[in-house]
Amino acid sequence: MRANLLDATAAGMDERERMRVLTNKKATDAGATTRRMAVGAEVQPGGGVHFRLWAPRCQQVRVQISQGSGGDPIIEPLKSDEGGYYSVFVSQAAAGDRYCYLLDEDDKLNNDKRLPDPASRFQPKGPHEASEVVDPSSYQWKDAEWGGVKLAGQVMYEFHLGTFTREGTWQAAIGQLEELKELGITLLEVMPVADFPGRFNWGYDGVNLYAPAHNYGRPDDMRTFVDRAHQLGIGVILDVVYNHIGPDGNYLKRFAEEYFTSVHKTDWGEAINFDSDGCQSVREFFIQNAGYWIDEFHLDGLRLDATQNIYDASDDHVIAALTRYAREKAGGRSIIVVGENEPQEAKLVRSPSAGGYGLDGLWNDDFQHSALVALLGHNEAYYSDYLGRPEELLAACKHGFIYQGQWSQWQKKRRGTPARDLPPWAFITFLENHDQVSNSLTGKRPNQLTSPARHRAMTALWLLNPGTPMFFHGQEFGASTPYLFFADHHPELSRLVHKGRKEFLAQFPSIASEDAQAIIDEPSKIETFERCRLDLAEREKHAPIYQMHKDLLRLRREEPVLYRHDELAGAAREKGWFDGAVLNEAAFLLRYFSAKPNDERLLIVNLGTAHHFCPLAEPLLAAPAAMRWSVGWSSEDVRYGGLGTPELTMDEDWKLNGEMALWLVPEKCDDE
Repeated sequence: MRANLLDATAAGMDERERMRVLTNKKATDAGATTRRMAVGAEVQPGGGVHFRLWAPRCQQVRVQISQGSGGDPIIEPLKSDEGGYYSVFVSQAAAGDRYCYLLDEDDKLNNDKRLPDPASRFQPKGPHEASEVVDPSSYQWKDAEWGGVKLAGQVMYEFHLGTFTREGTWQAAIGQLEELKELGITLLEVMPVADFPGRFNWGYDGVNLYAPAHNYGRPDDMRTFVDRAHQLGIGVILDVVYNHIGPDGNYLKRFAEEYFTSVHKTDWGEAINFDSDGCQSVREFFIQNAGYWIDEFHLDGLRLDATQNIYDASDDHVIAALTRYAREKAGGRSIIVVGENEPQEAKLVRSPSAGGYGLDGLWNDDFQHSALVALLGHNEAYYSDYLGRPEELLAACKHGFIYQGQWSQWQKKRRGTPARDLPPWAFITFLENHDQVSNSLTGKRPNQLTSPARHRAMTALWLLNPGTPMFFHGQEFGASTPYLFFADHHPELSRLVHKGRKEFLAQFPSIASEDAQAIIDEPSKIETFERCRLDLAEREKHAPIYQMHKDLLRLRREEPVLYRHDELAGAAREKGWFDGAVLNEAAFLLRYFSAKPNDERLLIVNLGTAHHFCPLAEPLLAAPAAMRWSVGWSSEDVRYGGLGTPELTMDEDWKLNGEMALWLVPEKCDDE
């Protein structure tokens, strides 16, 4: 069936206006003066709080409000509205009050349970306890001049708030923003912060999608973090999970069974119902959540987790709808929406007018998979479709996805869709991310598993290729701390999670053995979590690799051929901005062209042993007319721990040392 988000009275309006009309219409029907969202507890301009809830399975709903004075709680019945909604205005309530809902449910459920608000803005004691009334307008923003971000030209940085610093809080992370700016980071991608049970969690088990996790601080601490980032010229996007809800603390079914569907399956829990009976309010809940983060926290966009498991057969896919709504809630600011999409469906990035969903970019797993095989020499499980050869790496640089409809031997089906029309910066490239580091036996980083020289050379390719680079926290200084899977659950669930983790990793033959399975860390142990906390003192201890990343980002920032985005737009490839060629079984090049010969650049990467180029039968090696190449940057610079770079000659006999990358710049020939 087609899932219409709004009723017929809103037909013909743009998304922002339709959502505003719907929300205010429902609020007016319920007797409220003003509302930002269709559900939740909202402080009213004239005082008091309006509570609104979607609970179609209930016959009666009451709200219990506890105030700081310590007196008896206020208990008020909610009035039944059309469509399974309940609402009430409580004049005595105010920001800071704690509240929960008491449900008169069917006889199969526990009627005495006091439940938190599904749209709670804060859970001060976690997802099993009362919600807190939050007034978002009380925060005084200082980012009025901030205009937002566009994906072209960004350098991204994914981080987990709980392990990024020893304290694991927003306030502690604020103290690291200036260091990230100095490094060259322009856009932060915060892993999910929706509230979760227990002391620690990856973030992908969130159950209160509107409530920033209490473990990290209060909602205004998150606002302060975003505000300070904007003052430093850094954008912030949030990783959100709209494909499933965590297993512990998820009370949505107590209010409405329609939140979930058995028609579709995910690997992590019940699929969200975006296209079956009763889905209209479910769609509204998630679409408004996307806009909520942009509106009330001034975020610069979203990263959508596992979009392949966001199932929707509606004419207007919920991904497209929530992306539109998020942009509209940004007002005059530019935001970006990027996605993780294992099938590599290019339509997600295409414009709605071209039949797409309107995202700005997608994670490029192909680049990471091929690069890791080249670094480690292993291609087990989902890496088995890659050989790590120069032609693969060049394909990822030149075309984005390597798999654009070819047969996948691992999946036993075709994978990917044609994506040659997408601009290079729409492909977010990385050597590390939270998934790929942890999907290993010990959670080690690639730099710990390959030779330092080879890793430096691959890093140059990653940071000097046309895609949008993304760091994973600690990568910039060669963090020695592992990154494992961690989740603090009750004992029975912890046992099941540990068992499931072993089963997942067993797809890698080298981890399927009894000895390997025996040392897989238990996700629920506090030691597992604490081992993953970064040691920020390693910025100094590992100064050479930290300096290398800084220097490469300076090149990316200052070299004209590496930021030719706006002028080329989607036709970058057709206009001949860059090209590449394989030189031998382990060496290859990327050539950047420019109307100004002095601005042309050549990146040469050799992941194998030393090679003599004779003859030089590759035209992309030729320098601009009356010029010759000189070394502008070398991965073997002694400052990075390298062995030094020999003088470059490209005449009769040119030797390229093994496991190195060179960034070459043209200079006038003395003899011409």
